Amino acid sequence: MSLTPLSAAEVIARLADFDAIIDARSEAEYLEDHLPGAINWPTLNNAERIEIGTLYKQVNPFEARKRGAAKAARNIAAHIEREVIDKPRDWQPLAYCWRGGQRSGSLALILSQIGFRVTLVEGGYKAFRAALLHDTVARVPGFSFRVICGPTGSGKTRLLQALAAQGAQVLDLEALANHRSSVLGAMPGLAQPTQKRFDTLIWERLRSFNAALPIFVESESKKVGNLSVPTALIEAMRSSPCLNLQLPDAERVGLLLEDYDYLTRDVEYFCNRLSALVVLRGRAVVERWQDQARTGQFAEVVLELLQQHYDPAYLQSMQRNFVQFGQAGNLNPADRSAASMAKLANQLMTSQSEPA
Repeated sequence: MSLTPLSAAEVIARLADFDAIIDARSEAEYLEDHLPGAINWPTLNNAERIEIGTLYKQVNPFEARKRGAAKAARNIAAHIEREVIDKPRDWQPLAYCWRGGQRSGSLALILSQIGFRVTLVEGGYKAFRAALLHDTVARVPGFSFRVICGPTGSGKTRLLQALAAQGAQVLDLEALANHRSSVLGAMPGLAQPTQKRFDTLIWERLRSFNAALPIFVESESKKVGNLSVPTALIEAMRSSPCLNLQLPDAERVGLLLEDYDYLTRDVEYFCNRLSALVVLRGRAVVERWQDQARTGQFAEVVLELLQQHYDPAYLQSMQRNFVQFGQAGNLNPADRSAASMAKLANQLMTSQSEPA
Protein backbone atom coordinates (compact mmCIF):
# COMPACT_ATOMS: atom_id res chain seq x y z
CA MET A 1 0.00 0.00 0.00
CA SER A 2 1.33 3.46 -0.96
CA LEU A 3 -0.66 6.51 0.10
CA THR A 4 1.24 9.80 0.33
CA PRO A 5 -0.21 13.09 1.60
CA LEU A 6 1.24 16.14 -0.13
CA SER A 7 0.83 19.82 0.72
CA ALA A 8 -1.04 22.04 -1.73
CA ALA A 9 2.10 24.08 -2.41
CA GLU A 10 3.99 20.91 -3.35
CA VAL A 11 1.08 19.76 -5.51
CA ILE A 12 1.21 23.03 -7.45
CA ALA A 13 4.88 22.46 -8.19
CA ARG A 14 4.35 18.83 -9.21
CA LEU A 15 1.05 18.77 -11.14
CA ALA A 16 2.72 17.31 -14.22
CA ASP A 17 4.04 14.32 -12.23
CA PHE A 18 0.67 12.59 -11.89
CA ASP A 19 -0.99 10.29 -14.41
CA ALA A 20 -4.45 11.44 -13.35
CA ILE A 21 -5.90 14.11 -11.08
CA ILE A 22 -9.12 12.89 -9.49
CA ASP A 23 -11.71 15.26 -8.00
CA ALA A 24 -13.82 13.21 -5.58
CA ARG A 25 -16.31 16.01 -4.90
CA SER A 26 -19.82 16.28 -6.33
CA GLU A 27 -20.52 17.39 -9.89
CA ALA A 28 -21.61 20.86 -8.77
CA GLU A 29 -18.45 21.42 -6.74
CA TYR A 30 -16.35 20.27 -9.68
CA LEU A 31 -18.11 22.64 -12.07
CA GLU A 32 -17.53 25.57 -9.72
CA ASP A 33 -13.78 25.00 -10.06
CA HIS A 34 -11.24 22.20 -10.04
CA LEU A 35 -7.53 21.53 -10.34
CA PRO A 36 -6.14 21.81 -13.90
CA GLY A 37 -6.84 18.65 -15.87
CA ALA A 38 -8.87 17.05 -13.08
CA ILE A 39 -11.48 14.40 -13.85
CA ASN A 40 -14.60 14.10 -11.70
CA TRP A 41 -15.24 10.85 -9.80
CA PRO A 42 -17.86 11.86 -7.22
CA THR A 43 -17.71 9.84 -4.04
CA LEU A 44 -21.16 11.30 -3.40
CA ASN A 45 -23.07 12.86 -6.30
CA ASN A 46 -25.07 16.09 -6.04
CA ALA A 47 -28.28 14.49 -4.77
CA GLU A 48 -26.48 12.11 -2.41
CA ARG A 49 -24.40 14.89 -0.91
CA ILE A 50 -27.57 16.87 -0.12
CA GLU A 51 -29.29 13.77 1.26
CA ILE A 52 -26.41 12.81 3.56
CA GLY A 53 -25.85 16.40 4.63
CA THR A 54 -29.51 16.75 5.60
CA LEU A 55 -29.38 13.46 7.51
CA TYR A 56 -26.24 14.63 9.33
CA LYS A 57 -27.98 17.80 10.54
CA GLN A 58 -31.51 16.54 11.14
CA VAL A 59 -30.92 13.02 12.50
CA ASN A 60 -27.35 12.47 13.69
CA PRO A 61 -23.80 12.17 12.31
CA PHE A 62 -23.56 8.42 12.98
CA GLU A 63 -26.61 7.58 10.82
CA ALA A 64 -25.35 9.94 8.13
CA ARG A 65 -21.92 8.29 8.07
CA LYS A 66 -23.40 4.79 7.76
CA ARG A 67 -25.61 5.70 4.82
CA GLY A 68 -22.91 7.88 3.30
CA ALA A 69 -20.39 5.04 3.50
CA ALA A 70 -22.76 2.69 1.67
CA LYS A 71 -23.35 5.17 -1.13
CA ALA A 72 -19.65 6.09 -1.32
CA ALA A 73 -18.63 2.42 -1.53
CA ARG A 74 -21.00 1.81 -4.44
CA ASN A 75 -19.79 4.91 -6.27
CA ILE A 76 -16.11 4.15 -5.74
CA ALA A 77 -16.68 0.58 -6.97
CA ALA A 78 -18.33 1.94 -10.12
CA HIS A 79 -15.42 4.32 -10.75
CA ILE A 80 -12.91 1.48 -10.37
CA GLU A 81 -14.85 -0.83 -12.69
CA ARG A 82 -15.25 1.92 -15.28
CA GLU A 83 -11.87 3.67 -15.12
CA VAL A 84 -9.26 1.63 -13.24
CA ILE A 85 -9.45 -2.01 -14.37
CA ASP A 86 -7.16 -1.39 -17.36
CA LYS A 87 -4.64 0.79 -15.52
CA PRO A 88 -1.06 -0.57 -15.17
CA ARG A 89 0.63 -1.08 -11.80
CA ASP A 90 2.74 2.08 -12.21
CA TRP A 91 -0.32 4.36 -12.66
CA GLN A 92 0.06 7.24 -10.17
CA PRO A 93 -3.09 9.28 -9.43
CA LEU A 94 -3.56 12.39 -7.30
CA ALA A 95 -6.87 12.64 -5.43
CA TYR A 96 -8.61 15.42 -3.55
CA CYS A 97 -11.98 16.55 -2.22
CA TRP A 98 -13.08 19.72 -0.41
CA ARG A 99 -10.77 19.45 2.58
CA GLY A 100 -8.86 16.27 1.78
CA GLY A 101 -10.88 14.22 4.22
CA GLN A 102 -13.38 11.41 3.93
CA ARG A 103 -14.43 11.52 0.28
CA SER A 104 -10.99 11.56 -1.34
CA GLY A 105 -9.50 9.64 1.58
CA SER A 106 -11.85 6.72 1.01
CA LEU A 107 -11.11 6.60 -2.69
CA ALA A 108 -7.36 7.00 -2.17
CA LEU A 109 -7.25 4.26 0.46
CA ILE A 110 -8.92 1.71 -1.83
CA LEU A 111 -6.72 2.64 -4.79
CA SER A 112 -3.61 2.34 -2.65
CA GLN A 113 -4.70 -1.07 -1.34
CA ILE A 114 -5.05 -2.25 -4.92
CA GLY A 115 -1.36 -1.43 -5.28
CA PHE A 116 -1.28 1.99 -6.92
CA ARG A 117 0.95 4.80 -5.65
CA VAL A 118 -1.67 7.37 -4.65
CA THR A 119 -1.08 10.98 -3.57
CA LEU A 120 -3.65 12.88 -1.54
CA VAL A 121 -3.83 16.68 -1.44
CA GLU A 122 -3.54 17.78 2.17
CA GLY A 123 -6.38 20.18 2.91
CA GLY A 124 -8.07 19.34 -0.40
CA TYR A 125 -9.37 21.89 -2.87
CA LYS A 126 -9.66 24.54 -0.15
CA ALA A 127 -5.90 24.38 0.51
CA PHE A 128 -5.15 24.22 -3.23
CA ARG A 129 -7.10 27.42 -3.87
CA ALA A 130 -5.24 29.26 -1.12
CA ALA A 131 -1.92 28.07 -2.54
CA LEU A 132 -3.00 29.07 -6.06
CA LEU A 133 -3.88 32.61 -4.99
CA HIS A 134 -0.56 32.92 -3.18
CA ASP A 135 1.33 31.57 -6.20
CA THR A 136 -0.43 34.03 -8.53
CA VAL A 137 0.73 36.96 -6.40
CA ALA A 138 4.27 35.53 -6.36
CA ARG A 139 4.43 34.94 -10.13
CA VAL A 140 3.10 38.26 -11.45
CA PRO A 141 6.11 40.49 -10.58
CA GLY A 142 8.39 38.25 -12.63
CA PHE A 143 6.56 38.94 -15.89
CA SER A 144 6.90 41.75 -18.42
CA PHE A 145 3.51 42.86 -19.75
CA ARG A 146 2.72 44.82 -22.91
CA VAL A 147 -0.72 46.39 -22.59
CA ILE A 148 -2.73 46.76 -25.80
CA CYS A 149 -4.80 49.92 -25.35
CA GLY A 150 -7.21 51.55 -27.77
CA PRO A 151 -10.83 52.72 -27.84
CA THR A 152 -13.75 50.35 -28.24
CA GLY A 153 -13.80 48.75 -31.68
CA SER A 154 -10.13 49.37 -32.43
CA GLY A 155 -9.45 45.64 -32.72
CA LYS A 156 -7.62 44.86 -29.48
CA THR A 157 -9.01 41.32 -29.28
CA ARG A 158 -8.28 40.70 -32.95
CA LEU A 159 -4.70 41.82 -32.44
CA LEU A 160 -4.32 39.56 -29.41
CA GLN A 161 -5.63 36.65 -31.46
CA ALA A 162 -3.21 37.46 -34.28
CA LEU A 163 -0.33 37.62 -31.80
CA ALA A 164 -1.30 34.27 -30.28
CA ALA A 165 -1.53 32.70 -33.75
CA GLN A 166 2.08 33.73 -34.38
CA GLY A 167 3.34 32.26 -31.12
CA ALA A 168 3.36 35.32 -28.87
CA GLN A 169 2.49 34.98 -25.19
CA VAL A 170 -1.07 36.31 -24.82
CA LEU A 171 -3.27 36.64 -21.75
CA ASP A 172 -6.79 37.11 -23.14
CA LEU A 173 -8.83 37.88 -20.03
CA GLU A 174 -12.06 38.41 -21.96
CA ALA A 175 -11.79 34.94 -23.51
CA LEU A 176 -11.21 33.40 -20.08
CA ALA A 177 -14.15 35.35 -18.65
CA ASN A 178 -16.58 34.71 -21.54
CA HIS A 179 -17.32 38.43 -21.67
CA ARG A 180 -16.31 41.42 -23.79
CA SER A 181 -16.03 43.72 -20.80
CA SER A 182 -18.68 46.33 -21.54
CA VAL A 183 -22.39 46.99 -21.08
CA LEU A 184 -22.98 45.11 -24.34
CA GLY A 185 -20.26 42.55 -23.63
CA ALA A 186 -22.35 39.62 -22.36
CA MET A 187 -22.34 36.73 -24.83
CA PRO A 188 -25.82 35.22 -25.32
CA GLY A 189 -25.98 31.57 -24.31
CA LEU A 190 -22.47 31.64 -22.83
CA ALA A 191 -22.31 31.93 -19.05
CA GLN A 192 -19.34 33.40 -17.28
CA PRO A 193 -17.30 31.03 -15.14
CA THR A 194 -17.34 31.37 -11.38
CA GLN A 195 -14.80 33.70 -9.78
CA LYS A 196 -12.91 30.67 -8.48
CA ARG A 197 -12.76 29.16 -11.97
CA PHE A 198 -11.64 32.48 -13.48
CA ASP A 199 -8.82 32.72 -10.94
CA THR A 200 -7.70 29.18 -11.77
CA LEU A 201 -7.82 29.78 -15.53
CA ILE A 202 -5.68 32.91 -15.13
CA TRP A 203 -3.20 31.01 -12.97
CA GLU A 204 -3.00 28.21 -15.53
CA ARG A 205 -2.12 30.71 -18.24
CA LEU A 206 0.43 32.50 -16.08
CA ARG A 207 2.26 29.31 -15.19
CA SER A 208 2.54 28.44 -18.90
CA PHE A 209 4.45 31.66 -19.70
CA ASN A 210 8.18 32.16 -20.11
CA ALA A 211 9.23 35.08 -17.89
CA ALA A 212 11.99 35.97 -20.37
CA LEU A 213 9.43 36.94 -23.02
CA PRO A 214 6.76 39.68 -22.99
CA ILE A 215 3.10 38.93 -22.35
CA PHE A 216 0.52 40.83 -24.39
CA VAL A 217 -2.71 41.71 -22.58
CA GLU A 218 -5.63 44.04 -23.20
CA SER A 219 -6.16 47.16 -21.07
CA GLU A 220 -8.98 45.72 -18.98
CA SER A 221 -10.70 47.32 -16.02
CA LYS A 222 -10.75 45.62 -12.62
CA LYS A 223 -13.85 43.70 -13.65
CA VAL A 224 -14.59 41.69 -16.77
CA GLY A 225 -18.35 41.35 -16.66
CA ASN A 226 -19.10 40.09 -13.17
CA LEU A 227 -15.59 38.75 -12.54
CA SER A 228 -12.69 40.48 -10.81
CA VAL A 229 -9.16 40.41 -12.17
CA PRO A 230 -6.67 39.44 -9.42
CA THR A 231 -5.37 42.56 -7.71
CA ALA A 232 -1.70 41.73 -8.23
CA LEU A 233 -2.29 41.23 -11.95
CA ILE A 234 -4.32 44.41 -12.55
CA GLU A 235 -1.75 46.46 -10.64
CA ALA A 236 1.08 45.01 -12.74
CA MET A 237 -0.84 45.71 -15.96
CA ARG A 238 -1.52 49.30 -14.93
CA SER A 239 2.18 50.00 -14.37
CA SER A 240 3.33 48.34 -17.61
CA PRO A 241 4.28 49.81 -21.02
CA CYS A 242 1.27 50.53 -23.24
CA LEU A 243 0.61 50.36 -26.97
CA ASN A 244 -2.25 52.44 -28.40
CA LEU A 245 -4.21 50.71 -31.17
CA GLN A 246 -6.09 53.09 -33.50
CA LEU A 247 -8.59 52.59 -36.31
CA PRO A 248 -10.75 55.15 -38.18
CA ASP A 249 -14.33 55.43 -36.92
CA ALA A 250 -15.78 53.75 -40.00
CA GLU A 251 -13.53 50.74 -39.48
CA ARG A 252 -14.43 50.58 -35.79
CA VAL A 253 -18.15 50.61 -36.58
CA GLY A 254 -17.65 47.87 -39.16
CA LEU A 255 -15.63 45.78 -36.74
CA LEU A 256 -18.24 46.05 -33.99
CA LEU A 257 -21.08 45.16 -36.34
CA GLU A 258 -19.10 42.05 -37.30
CA ASP A 259 -18.10 41.02 -33.79
CA TYR A 260 -21.48 41.82 -32.22
CA ASP A 261 -23.62 40.57 -35.10
CA TYR A 262 -25.86 38.71 -32.64
CA LEU A 263 -27.12 42.11 -31.44
CA THR A 264 -28.37 42.99 -34.91
CA ARG A 265 -30.00 39.56 -35.23
CA ASP A 266 -31.86 40.00 -31.92
CA VAL A 267 -32.91 43.64 -31.87
CA GLU A 268 -34.95 43.43 -28.68
CA TYR A 269 -32.00 41.93 -26.83
CA PHE A 270 -29.88 44.83 -28.13
CA CYS A 271 -32.49 47.35 -26.99
CA ASN A 272 -32.72 45.72 -23.59
CA ARG A 273 -28.95 45.98 -23.16
CA LEU A 274 -29.07 49.64 -24.17
CA SER A 275 -31.50 50.28 -21.32
CA ALA A 276 -28.58 49.91 -18.91
CA LEU A 277 -27.25 53.24 -20.25
CA VAL A 278 -30.31 55.29 -19.24
CA VAL A 279 -28.67 56.37 -15.99
CA LEU A 280 -25.59 57.67 -17.83
CA ARG A 281 -27.01 58.99 -21.10
CA GLY A 282 -30.61 59.81 -20.26
CA ARG A 283 -33.86 58.15 -21.25
CA ALA A 284 -34.49 60.32 -24.32
CA VAL A 285 -31.11 59.49 -25.89
CA VAL A 286 -31.38 55.78 -25.17
CA GLU A 287 -34.95 55.58 -26.49
CA ARG A 288 -33.79 57.29 -29.70
CA TRP A 289 -31.03 54.68 -30.08
CA GLN A 290 -33.58 51.93 -29.48
CA ASP A 291 -35.91 53.38 -32.14
CA GLN A 292 -33.00 53.58 -34.60
CA ALA A 293 -32.04 49.98 -33.88
CA ARG A 294 -35.59 48.81 -34.50
CA THR A 295 -35.52 50.47 -37.92
CA GLY A 296 -32.17 48.89 -38.83
CA GLN A 297 -29.95 51.95 -38.32
CA PHE A 298 -27.31 49.97 -36.50
CA ALA A 299 -24.28 51.78 -37.89
CA GLU A 300 -25.67 55.12 -36.74
CA VAL A 301 -26.37 53.80 -33.24
CA VAL A 302 -22.92 52.24 -32.92
CA LEU A 303 -21.16 55.41 -34.07
CA GLU A 304 -23.02 57.53 -31.51
CA LEU A 305 -22.35 54.96 -28.78
CA LEU A 306 -18.65 55.19 -29.57
CA GLN A 307 -18.43 58.96 -29.77
CA GLN A 308 -20.79 59.86 -26.93
CA HIS A 309 -20.36 57.01 -24.46
CA TYR A 310 -17.43 54.66 -24.93
CA ASP A 311 -14.64 56.96 -26.18
CA PRO A 312 -14.81 59.64 -23.46
CA ALA A 313 -15.10 57.06 -20.69
CA TYR A 314 -12.28 54.94 -22.11
CA LEU A 315 -9.87 57.86 -22.46
CA GLN A 316 -10.55 59.01 -18.89
CA SER A 317 -10.02 55.49 -17.60
CA MET A 318 -6.73 55.04 -19.47
CA GLN A 319 -5.35 58.36 -18.31
CA ARG A 320 -6.39 57.69 -14.72
CA ASN A 321 -5.34 54.06 -14.36
CA PHE A 322 -2.51 53.19 -16.77
CA VAL A 323 0.51 55.20 -15.74
CA GLN A 324 2.43 54.72 -19.00
CA PHE A 325 -0.51 55.40 -21.32
CA GLY A 326 0.77 58.90 -22.07
CA GLN A 327 3.97 57.42 -23.51
CA ALA A 328 2.21 54.74 -25.55
CA GLY A 329 3.31 54.34 -29.15
CA ASN A 330 0.50 54.30 -31.70
CA LEU A 331 -0.37 51.18 -33.66
CA ASN A 332 -2.11 51.91 -36.95
CA PRO A 333 -3.19 48.83 -38.92
CA ALA A 334 -4.34 49.49 -42.46
CA ASP A 335 -7.85 48.30 -41.60
CA ARG A 336 -9.74 45.84 -39.40
CA SER A 337 -8.98 42.79 -41.56
CA ALA A 338 -7.27 39.65 -40.29
CA ALA A 339 -4.43 40.25 -42.75
CA SER A 340 -3.75 43.73 -41.36
CA MET A 341 -3.82 42.48 -37.77
CA ALA A 342 -1.48 39.61 -38.67
CA LYS A 343 0.97 42.05 -40.27
CA LEU A 344 0.86 44.29 -37.22
CA ALA A 345 1.34 41.30 -34.91
CA ASN A 346 4.44 40.28 -36.83
CA GLN A 347 5.86 43.77 -36.51
CA LEU A 348 5.14 43.81 -32.78
CA MET A 349 6.78 40.44 -32.18
CA THR A 350 9.88 41.64 -33.94
CA SER A 351 10.12 44.92 -32.02
CA GLN A 352 8.97 43.60 -28.64
CA SER A 353 10.94 40.35 -28.51
CA GLU A 354 13.09 41.53 -25.62
CA PRO A 355 11.62 42.35 -22.20
CA ALA A 356 11.86 45.93 -20.98
